[in-house]
Amino acid sequence: MAQVIDFAEIRGAREAQRAAADERRSLEDAIEAIRLNLAAVVEHLRDAPADERAELLGRMEKLAAMFRYGLLLLDGPPHRVER
Repeated sequence: MAQVIDFAEIRGAREAQRAAADERRSLEDAIEAIRLNLAAVVEHLRDAPADERAELLGRMEKLAAMFRYGLLLLDGPPHRVER
């Protein structure tokens, strides 16, 4: 009976690892999509008329915040380097 429980625990651990790997891939894909959107907004800002710049800057701020948060979720908090 104890062996069956051990196998169930091992199977459960493997399933949890697979789920974590899938979650990480999804987060990496989302971060890449945000990065591409941010780059597109920056590119558009370069040639944008003055009346569109405020809206584009707002988009950049939101995308940058989402990008930063995604990286934080992916890699954990940044390590501070003492000077």
